[in-house]
Amino acid sequence: MNILIIGCRKVGSELAELLDKRGHDVSVIDRDEGQFERLPGDFSGFTTPGVPIDQEVLKKAGIETCDAVCAVTSDDDLNIMTAQLAEELFHVPRVFARISDPDKADVFKGLGIFTVCPTTLTAEAALAAIEDVSEEVSVSIQHNVVRFVTMDMPAEFVGKLPQDIELEDNENLFAIIHDNGMFLLYTGQVITLGESDKLVFARLS
Repeated sequence: MNILIIGCRKVGSELAELLDKRGHDVSVIDRDEGQFERLPGDFSGFTTPGVPIDQEVLKKAGIETCDAVCAVTSDDDLNIMTAQLAEELFHVPRVFARISDPDKADVFKGLGIFTVCPTTLTAEAALAAIEDVSEEVSVSIQHNVVRFVTMDMPAEFVGKLPQDIELEDNENLFAIIHDNGMFLLYTGQVITLGESDKLVFARLS
């Protein structure tokens, strides 16, 4: 995947390193060129200094061919503006943003942008959200381990709503993957489940 990361401080640099080691094509933007020193010496991706809401900077960093954009600066407003540009102007398939203020989550949700909060999610959790979810991915959240488990649609769920699924006390429906590859984070939407869809569950260990 071609992935653009906005911000190269602690979260951004860690995420860039993880994605790079997994073989993704990674590009990083930061207005402070000195932040790129956080990246490891063997980082094989690209770095672009500049203001991330500048369309020319985004284009230089390769946003026009990106599969995903991750806005993880410490500035919530900058993240939301960059995420909006990525989604509405450049039509990037997967966009998510870091928020420091959980109260702003509804703003992002209303724009159809997935968010991660550093008080609850680590860079590894963001990685699981960006990548295609495999059969099982485990991530650390605070002092707990959450397993993201993907399963084919059970016959008894076809034609039903996600709300009809009986969940265990330690699990939640995290996402639905449609047969066209669309990855939909589940936030209570009314959706009819299809035979070829896949379900992604988050299970607290």
